[in-house]
Amino acid sequence: MLWLIPTRMSDKTLSESHQPELSRRSFLKGLSTVVVASAAVPVATVAAEVEELQKLGSAKALGPGPVPIVLEVNGKLRKLNVEPRVTLLDALRNQAGLTGSKEVCDRATCGACTVLFDGQPIYSCMKLAIEAQGHTITTVEGLAKDGKLTAVQQAFIEADASMCGYCTPGFLMSLTALLKKNSQPTADEVRTACSGNLCRCGTQARVLTAALKAAEVSRHA
Repeated sequence: MLWLIPTRMSDKTLSESHQPELSRRSFLKGLSTVVVASAAVPVATVAAEVEELQKLGSAKALGPGPVPIVLEVNGKLRKLNVEPRVTLLDALRNQAGLTGSKEVCDRATCGACTVLFDGQPIYSCMKLAIEAQGHTITTVEGLAKDGKLTAVQQAFIEADASMCGYCTPGFLMSLTALLKKNSQPTADEVRTACSGNLCRCGTQARVLTAALKAAEVSRHA
């Protein structure tokens, strides 16, 4: 540690420098202020961390076995029993029987598993089913009403934008969310909305055509 040792200055030197002499009392007072201020931040941080750990400790532990959950999917409540580690995608496909959302990469890179979560598109392979309780979930099975396709679904057929069709549900959900928020998107806005969805068949150009066609239909509806 560097210690500052004040030296006595002559009256002449003091008057020339116009600097007051550093007294032992003022030095110690300043040092104590710095020490107290430095110690305050870590103490507050530690206190916050302890409080958070106490909250976690008081929470009820779930698992590792199956636990009952209730999901609101496509306007209906579904009671499921899942292990806490099960993703929303697996719960939808393997327990709810809704296989429209596809499992491809299982690491949030392809978008084939996209569903609407409170109206927003998300990767269902990255959301735990147990965390989805209390939220509204829409899968591709929930788009058509009474057998009538939506404008987006119909446009995909007319523009031949499906190819193998494996990525199609994800694109449909992303575009459905876009058109609900922006009924007249530009081509760039469509590309941005679909930037999280991949088509290994290379039919993105037809997907763009379908999206703009659906927007045109919505404008005159």
